[in-house]
Amino acid sequence: MSKETILIVDDEEDILELIKFNLKGEGYNILQAMTGEEAIKIAKQSGPDLMVLDLMLPGIDGLEVTRYMKNNNTTMHIPIVMLTAKGEESDIVAGLELGANDYISKPFSPRELTARIRAILRRRRENGGEAPVRVRQEGDMVIDRAKHQVTIEGKIIELTLSEFELLSFLAEKKGWVFTRGQIVDAIHGENYAVTERSIDVIIVGLRKKLGAYSSCIETVRGVGYRFKE
Repeated sequence: MSKETILIVDDEEDILELIKFNLKGEGYNILQAMTGEEAIKIAKQSGPDLMVLDLMLPGIDGLEVTRYMKNNNTTMHIPIVMLTAKGEESDIVAGLELGANDYISKPFSPRELTARIRAILRRRRENGGEAPVRVRQEGDMVIDRAKHQVTIEGKIIELTLSEFELLSFLAEKKGWVFTRGQIVDAIHGENYAVTERSIDVIIVGLRKKLGAYSSCIETVRGVGYRFKE
């Protein structure tokens, strides 16, 4: 089986070369860009299997690239791993809200980055092989994994990738209570270094978009969240 193609986006040439060297060593095909504009153009033209995206880019920054990618039908399903400055929690939370799949802080271990990429691509392949799963709530809200969309009374609700995956995960296991850590592992994979606040922020945004159906997601105080039976 041929290896997947990864688009690396960073304006620092030494970091670009470091990531490229390690991923090529794993057999991945590599595309590269040094600006946000170039990244969007390549993503639309070549459709990589994953993007490694530095948030601190000249011109269009990484958050704007993520926003564009996740709101464009051609690129919205491309997983994104963000490269962030250490301690920039606000950027991390913003990126996750926009639909990024994972992040790693600089300076980073190339082995850790490679492991996270491998895990995301493995889940992507596995999800692609699943039979479509459709979950209904009271006959009005439909979560359609095959179409990767949520509708309420026939109207499409625009969700980020993280919001969709979180809602799907909880809805498929109605009544089960999950900790924030379990939710992170389910939608992003093991060893995903994310704060509890990040999951809470995703939940807040999701509830706002669900409107009257926000009560479907219940907070279990001191434990986590569940989808109401």
